[in-house]
Amino acid sequence: MTDSFKPTWMLDAIYHLTPEQIHAKGIKAILTDLDNTLVAWNNPDGTEELHDWLDEMQADGITVMIVSNNSAERVARVADPLNLPFVSRAFKPNTKGLKEAMERLNLTADEVVMVGDQYLTDICGANRAKMRSILVKPLLETDQWNTKINRFLEKGVKKRVAKQHPDMTWRTSID
Repeated sequence: MTDSFKPTWMLDAIYHLTPEQIHAKGIKAILTDLDNTLVAWNNPDGTEELHDWLDEMQADGITVMIVSNNSAERVARVADPLNLPFVSRAFKPNTKGLKEAMERLNLTADEVVMVGDQYLTDICGANRAKMRSILVKPLLETDQWNTKINRFLEKGVKKRVAKQHPDMTWRTSID
């Protein structure tokens, strides 16, 4: 049961990922959730740290694509100024949006990694799509109203995953 929600890695933040780590794992693209993973849900412009990280990934030829359950309008508000491709209405944990992202990038599940802050959507969806995943700590302690429901539901999942996989701890590298 908990294997559906077990991430491949756990990182303090997406910004800890480096091109060297990504290349070492054979990853060509990062699929990322939007709210509280890439940007704080209430700051669609992102931080200087985000802009620097995206510049680093782009300079090293690593594609970053947003895969979000949000509407196209909401995702475009963030993605367009950052010049990032995106899939909206991904319906995670359904694999529809993740498969669409891989098709658009012409990559396989072995060549991508899904990064997100939620077990029930991001990690479960990645596992169902047979791709590696990175769980990150939410950028903010607060969430939009609809995410609060998932956070409540995932408390039990989080405890079961931690109990069955004590080696899963927060890190600053996927090495």
